[in-house]
Amino acid sequence: MRVIVIIGSISDKIIMKSAVDMLKIFQINYKCYVISAHRLPNTLSKILKKLEDENTDLIIAGAGLSAHLPGIISSKTIIPVIGVPIYNSKNSLLGGIDALSSITQMPKGVPIASVGINNSYNAALLAVHILSMKYIFLKKSLIKFRKNIQKKLENEIEQHL
Repeated sequence: MRVIVIIGSISDKIIMKSAVDMLKIFQINYKCYVISAHRLPNTLSKILKKLEDENTDLIIAGAGLSAHLPGIISSKTIIPVIGVPIYNSKNSLLGGIDALSSITQMPKGVPIASVGINNSYNAALLAVHILSMKYIFLKKSLIKFRKNIQKKLENEIEQHL
């Protein structure tokens, strides 16, 4: 079981850290790459071919601005892709809506799952949900994780009553 995290630029690394942290919680093997879909298209293609040969289960791709990275990845592989639209106040004037639209408005035949703007935590958690259908030990861990969250929330509610 392996998840690959691909980031469009080094400045997006801090946003994608939550995804890596979540993968660590569930002890999922992962590897991170920083690859610009526009500046290094040949490198991206080579890495995707390698990932297919290595039986990668899933890719989480985070990108800002026009956010073509997840779509380009999806067009070049059958490995499922979860896109994370990234808003970086230094680069975007649209608050991440540009990235969100680029990821969610893909043409037919090039599917991408998407999460909310800057929500790499949910991207990794979605990856865990998907992988739990294939790996029974992960399913058990996910059920326990969800029950712990529920208990924590119930305790918080009781403290405020």
